[in-house]
Amino acid sequence: MGESGDNRSGDLLREMREGSVEAFDAFYARYSPLIFGIALRMLGDRMEAEDACHDIFLEALRRGGRYDPQRGSVDAWLAIMTRSRCLDRLRRGKKLVHREAWEADAIPGTEDAAEDKVLTRLQREDIRDAIRALPANQLQAVVSSYYGAKTHSEMASAWNVPLGTVKSWVRYGLNNIRKQLEKRGWQADENDGTKEVRK
Repeated sequence: MGESGDNRSGDLLREMREGSVEAFDAFYARYSPLIFGIALRMLGDRMEAEDACHDIFLEALRRGGRYDPQRGSVDAWLAIMTRSRCLDRLRRGKKLVHREAWEADAIPGTEDAAEDKVLTRLQREDIRDAIRALPANQLQAVVSSYYGAKTHSEMASAWNVPLGTVKSWVRYGLNNIRKQLEKRGWQADENDGTKEVRK
């Protein structure tokens, strides 16, 4: 993606932190194929890859302020983040499918920066509380995809609703989770995306 594309992606990250659902939709549409493709290649399972994809978009909502255009493109930033989270999953006992093939390839145009480790227990509790506060349809969609490892197509078929509706519920649910986290003491700033600030 060219410089103008990266500039637009940076704008989308900023607008997402400001609460724009339209920006989140545009960012999701632009980058979900990239993130899902990397996750599927590393994990070797479609449901696992969709679950990992949701993890990355949650993290992008929280940490978009950390993106530094001087260190590489948005594509590469997301690719590194996806790789790190997929390796976390593999280390937690998932099958090491396609890992050797992935490790043989390099992600061009970036510095391999160390990523934060898994969320603390308190942060996980905040996220669970935020999920429980979602409207019923978004709650069902996020829980089914994030915890139940259901694909969007499986949910659409089971609930007899259009595929696009399921995708919208998941996207809006993720955006509402970010807003709920801010209400629970996480706040967005220019330097660190959405971060935990407790009084």
